[in-house]
Amino acid sequence: MQDNLVIVESPAKAKTIEKFLGKDFLVKSSFGHIRDLSKNKLSIDVDNNFEPSYTVDVAKKKMVTELKELAAKAKIVWLASDEDREGEAIAWHLKEVLELDPAKTKRIVFHEITKEAILNAIKSPRQIDQNLVNAQQARRILDRLVGYEVSPILWKKVRPSLSAGRVQSVAVRLIVEREREIMAFAATSNFRIQGLFTSVNGDLKAELDRRFTMLDEAKRFLNHCVTARFTIEDISKKPAKKSPAAPFTTSTLQQEASRKLGFSVAQTMTVAQKLYEAGLITYMRTDSVNLSDTALTGAQSVIEAMYGNKYHLLRRFKTKSKGAQEAHEAIRPTYMENTSVEGTSTEKRLYDLIWKRTIASQMADAAIEKTTITIGVSDAKERFEAVGEVLLFDGFLKVYIEGTDDENEDESSTLLPKVTAGEKLSSKYITATERFTQKPPRYTEASLVKKMEELGIGRPSTYAPTISTIATRGYVLKEDRDGLERSFTILKLTNGKVHQELKTEIFGAEKSKLFPSDIGILVTDFLTEHFTSILSYDFTANVEKEFDEIALGTIEWTKMLRTFYTTFHTKVEETTLNSQPSKGERLVGLDPRTGKQIYVRIGRFGPIAQLGESETTSGEKPQYASLQKGQLIESLTLEEALKLFDLPRKLGQYEEEEITVAIGKFGPYIKHKSKFFSIKKDQHDPYTITIDEAITLIKEKLIEDKNKIITEFSEKAGLKVLNGRFGPYITFEKNNYKIPKGTDPASLSLDDCLKIIEETDANGGPKKGKASRFAKSTKVAAKPTKTTKTTKTSKPKSAGAAKTTKPKTKK
Repeated sequence: MQDNLVIVESPAKAKTIEKFLGKDFLVKSSFGHIRDLSKNKLSIDVDNNFEPSYTVDVAKKKMVTELKELAAKAKIVWLASDEDREGEAIAWHLKEVLELDPAKTKRIVFHEITKEAILNAIKSPRQIDQNLVNAQQARRILDRLVGYEVSPILWKKVRPSLSAGRVQSVAVRLIVEREREIMAFAATSNFRIQGLFTSVNGDLKAELDRRFTMLDEAKRFLNHCVTARFTIEDISKKPAKKSPAAPFTTSTLQQEASRKLGFSVAQTMTVAQKLYEAGLITYMRTDSVNLSDTALTGAQSVIEAMYGNKYHLLRRFKTKSKGAQEAHEAIRPTYMENTSVEGTSTEKRLYDLIWKRTIASQMADAAIEKTTITIGVSDAKERFEAVGEVLLFDGFLKVYIEGTDDENEDESSTLLPKVTAGEKLSSKYITATERFTQKPPRYTEASLVKKMEELGIGRPSTYAPTISTIATRGYVLKEDRDGLERSFTILKLTNGKVHQELKTEIFGAEKSKLFPSDIGILVTDFLTEHFTSILSYDFTANVEKEFDEIALGTIEWTKMLRTFYTTFHTKVEETTLNSQPSKGERLVGLDPRTGKQIYVRIGRFGPIAQLGESETTSGEKPQYASLQKGQLIESLTLEEALKLFDLPRKLGQYEEEEITVAIGKFGPYIKHKSKFFSIKKDQHDPYTITIDEAITLIKEKLIEDKNKIITEFSEKAGLKVLNGRFGPYITFEKNNYKIPKGTDPASLSLDDCLKIIEETDANGGPKKGKASRFAKSTKVAAKPTKTTKTTKTSKPKSAGAAKTTKPKTKK
């Protein structure tokens, strides 16, 4: 038995640390938290100073027993969970549950998993920081109280199975408010004037310093330009510089990985966790932009070796984030000289991003010369301006260029020809293009994190789970949406004449944006009305500051909870008694064909439109139609609502059976002879498709299906040999089976197929230890049992092996 037991929270971290410690150390994983508040009850004694009642996860009891036995035999137990509040709480729970002797228990922390860092931690252990533990407990308990007391009100007043959360509900509010800004936005247009001018040494493109709001104004200016003279009035050159961004924090890493790599916030954190546990980067949950002296020295050596001395510039960044509770060091490579790492594609790409950002932060500024050429127009007060940049020294740009969230960023400047003041120019063309003001941009995951950070909502460890939670609950949808078509006017002056042209463009297309759902809007409105303080941005930020103060030991955690809960619980009781149910119902208008009213509301399976009401005398029932993607109860127009009731639509008969077209859960489709035929987005509009077009689609799909089938067996219903995307295969009872290489699929008999099914797992591998599923004779009416997929023996579920399941907010 080893003298030293080291307990970390993840198996991967344990594996890496084992490499650095000698044979006297045994490293074990707790797989995250070993206990938490019960999933099925409040588990907080409010009257007894908010005393929490923790329970050990059933799946971890065996592991806890093993750790307790190992701890009893060890001379020293080293608690080496992460260095943030959550990690401190894990260490404390381990101490309590394992009943560790304080005299032989030591707490060690490190910002990076390297041999030097681990050995230094062993040399300088400390005690568990109870202030950090209390800050984590305060957050956990406050969030549990909010969820447990507000959620039942939502069940009664809005809809069953809803839930509320202190941070999550505020994040949804941000998205709802942005959507309403977009709904209220009315685009206006103006005319952007650009010209291409010819000088002695080449052409230069310039833009007028004014935009015209009216078409007549733009036309009048272009007509003036027919006879106008163009002269170089001024040439100004100004030196400028660009400086690199600070090294990554959790928030900026999530934003940049979204912009440059297309990663979701959760994916970024998962990949970063793996890099950290493999000892490749420093801790990935941090508010700090600081770099250690070791990192600064390492960056300098790499920069000077790879690019030369002139590219290095020592920079010390300071953390601006208020109350940065994980302010130790920025996210950086553990070894600067490692320009790349082994691993998966995502791990390599994220590491490359971190390496480049860190190295660039220690490089010299980029030197630029910015040139502005002013072109005068005779008898006009307006001026054209041409702007260009010359890169004199690339500096940090040699390695890294920071991304941007600005979707409407100006075109990059170009190199300008050499011109002289007073030089006469001729115009090749001048255009006036109608441009429209842009609506506020919807949030991406990354820009939502940025906004939350600006408002002080949440902390590095909470951004990813917050976004995952609001998406899982159905309050927010992450989607792509098609753009719309609109017309715009272009005036062009060429060869002494002004030509006018009307063109069309697609605008407003969205990619991976966050949209509020109807239920998300409804819940937000209810909470904003009745729990103003909980949904307040200032309140949420101030609570975070109080957690920070608890972590510093300046305020007492139970006192903070009592202050919050006294007011909060009173509001819960008032709302339960006095608030009115909110179903989100809205009258859209009257159907001109029937004279019946059309409502939209939240139905059992989502938002619906309702035409008419139940008539007790005639027995007539209302018609219902589901709202389509992108439609909201709040903004649905009467025209849009009427269109919903145009489907399902009967097109006519084919082969003596009716053809109908409708829109279902998976999009538009045609129904004929109890069969369904999908209408692809680029094929036809379900509202306008004709009977002939529908018949063509049906015929094409039947031919495709016929060519897909190689063999069918009447003796064994449902067993088929098919042509698939990756080659021929056998399908039976909703499972697919690979056909051995070198086998002609057309030659397979029923017995051949049954043998392949018997010997092959549905995943494609050989089946082991399975009894025959079929009688030897196919004539015997033995009912086959359903093929079961081979599964690997799994370890107990835990935070280290899988995502931690948080307690639900139901009582």
